Amino acid sequence: MSQTKTILRALAGETLPVPPIWMMRQAGRYLPEYRATRAQAGDFLSLCYNPELAAEVTLQPIRRYGFDAAILFADILLLPQALGADLWFVTGEGPRLSTITDMAGVEALKPVEDIHETLNPIYETVRILSQELPSDTTLIGFAGAPWTVATYMIAGRGTKDQGPAHFFKDGDRAAFKLLIDRITEGTIAYLGKQIDAGAEVVKIFDSWAGSLKGQDFEDFAVEPCRQITQALKAKYPHIPVIGFPREAGDGYIGFAKKTGVDCVALDNSVSADWAAEHVQVDGCVQGNLASSHMVTGGQALVDEARAIVKSFSKGPHIFNLGHGITPDADPDNVQLMIDAVRGG
Repeated sequence: MSQTKTILRALAGETLPVPPIWMMRQAGRYLPEYRATRAQAGDFLSLCYNPELAAEVTLQPIRRYGFDAAILFADILLLPQALGADLWFVTGEGPRLSTITDMAGVEALKPVEDIHETLNPIYETVRILSQELPSDTTLIGFAGAPWTVATYMIAGRGTKDQGPAHFFKDGDRAAFKLLIDRITEGTIAYLGKQIDAGAEVVKIFDSWAGSLKGQDFEDFAVEPCRQITQALKAKYPHIPVIGFPREAGDGYIGFAKKTGVDCVALDNSVSADWAAEHVQVDGCVQGNLASSHMVTGGQALVDEARAIVKSFSKGPHIFNLGHGITPDADPDNVQLMIDAVRGG
């Protein structure tokens, strides 16, 4: 693993004159070449499970923009599918899963050692990418955090307030805890196989962490992330871990110390100045330009990108969006952002 790669240097705690940059969902529907490849695959899940095509869409934004990292093209719901959930996608509406609402549903899930049969194509995608990426581009693997994955497994779809998951959690904490534990165990195994295949960094996406409050945040956002990180570090001590407890607010403070992650990714509901003072003091941070700038562009994008770089300039920083780029983004605005960050 080459320590000349800028993202690995930032994750090791180095403050760089120009922050490395990549973008959540950088392989996606805003790119015409992605749309063409997805049409070739037939549907979203077929694309995820086709190693050659999944590697191709992962490489597309690297060819177009020269990002410092590529993130594996996959989906956080592939793990629940590997654990035995039914998964399908409804055009224009997103994912649907069979639901788990009681202890019997949790106990009916497949054992973790059986997940790899389903997920082997994902590991093959990682192997292809580790061979085909430019030598200075870091390969990032990822998984959904247990709480976020559980919200989909319980509700069967994305929900506005994660109400079904909170209802299950509050009504049968033992069953809910068992579900979280099973997902945690599966996530450790899944990320470990990604690392074995060539991932140089892994990221844990907790998209709905912000809906957990008080002790629930500690129990179901912090603790599973700590367990995953600790297990991976025991086996792969040199592989950095990025945690993203989205919309955690004050929960971002101390998150790195509590969990052991090497970097905390930030959404744009917190300011860069606040995060520099309260979060970056513990190490590398990633973020946090509002993804809406990728739609609107203009001088406001340039000014905000430069302001974020300046705010985080006294410590290790990876530039990114505060959330994934949206399908209505203008590809030219991505280049504008990169130029603003790199001083072009």
